[in-house]
This record gives sequence, C-alpha cells and structure tokens, in this order.
Amino acid sequence: MKNAVYCIVFAILTAGCASPQYNNSVQSIQLVKSSASWDGQPLPAYKTGRPEITILRITIPPNHTLPMHKHPIINAGVLLKGELTVITESGGILHLKPYDPIVEVVDTWHYGRNEGDEPAEIIVFYAGEKGEPITIKKPENELSQNKELNTTGKPAP
Repeated sequence: MKNAVYCIVFAILTAGCASPQYNNSVQSIQLVKSSASWDGQPLPAYKTGRPEITILRITIPPNHTLPMHKHPIINAGVLLKGELTVITESGGILHLKPYDPIVEVVDTWHYGRNEGDEPAEIIVFYAGEKGEPITIKKPENELSQNKELNTTGKPAP
C-alpha cells in the first residue's frame, strides 16, 4: 500500500513537469499599417532605384539623448524594451513603451531620448535605395537648437 501511495504521488508530481501541449496554430498580430508617419504626415513615394533593406537593433543607454537627425527614407520599428521619447524640431512628441510600433518621420529633423533607468532597445526597418544613407545628422552649425533641447528637454522658441 505504501508503495502504491508513493507511485501515485510520483505520478502526480511528474505529470506537472511534463512538457505543456502547445497550440500549433500560427498567430499574426498587426502592430501597425499606415501610409503616414507618427506625426500624421503622409509617407513619400518609394524611389525607383535599386531597393535596399536595412534592419538595425539600436540600444540607447539610460538618460541618453541622440543627436538631432533625419531619415531620407521610410522606416518603422518596434521598441522591445525600455522607454523612448521621440521629439521633432517643431515640438512634436511621441512616447514609446515596450512593444509600441513607430512609423518614423521622413525628412524631418528629430531626436530620441531615453528618459528611463534601463537601456531602450528598438528594432528599426529601413526601406531605402542602394547607396542612399539611412540617417543624416544635423550639421554642427545648425545645432544650437538641439543643444538647448539636450539641456532643457524642450524645444527652443
């Protein structure tokens, strides 16, 4: 009898450790579908040259501000972890939290800022043309407003 009890207890305990049964159906969740960037501006038409796709995983340290820059091509991403705030030169603001998608502004000066206590990690997909840059930093002689943005966190008047 004692052996039977041990066998039943063992069977119950090992049953809980067995591999779970997984549903074999594939799930697809649309994160975003848009013909406009996050600020509401229509996306430009694709160019006619040879296409080139670039995918970057970007990690932004805590309390770090990226330099003012723009993208001449359509790009979109998903924030994987952390927090990220995107600010346009004209004062538009987008706050992202984990798993938020972004359809980035095109040919608009902007910067990102991680105001959190952990690194922000984002995957960004760029749909460009072979040989074309994906990011252009604002020239130093035009950065006076960005320097103020970095110190105050608000757009200069």
